[in-house]
Amino acid sequence: MDKPSYVYILASRRYGTLYIGVTSDLIRRVWQHKEGFVEGFTKTHKVKLLVWYEVHTEIVSAITREKQIKKWRRNCKVNLIQSTNPHWHDLYPGISA
Repeated sequence: MDKPSYVYILASRRYGTLYIGVTSDLIRRVWQHKEGFVEGFTKTHKVKLLVWYEVHTEIVSAITREKQIKKWRRNCKVNLIQSTNPHWHDLYPGISA
């Protein structure tokens, strides 16, 4: 079994710009996004709020899930977020403590 892997969604604000990613170190990766160390889309669009994530036991399954979610229509992504985080709170403080 590989170490845990994560699929995550960041948002710029409630119902704002979304970014979907995959990582094996969720705390470090979200911190990098928040601090602006990740060049590109998330930095340009100020996408810094961790609004959803899912844990996988293998990186291959996490990557497969990430690709699946990226193909979804926006309203399906919003529904996924709202199913566990209806107020779009930043989940980062809860995982980094």
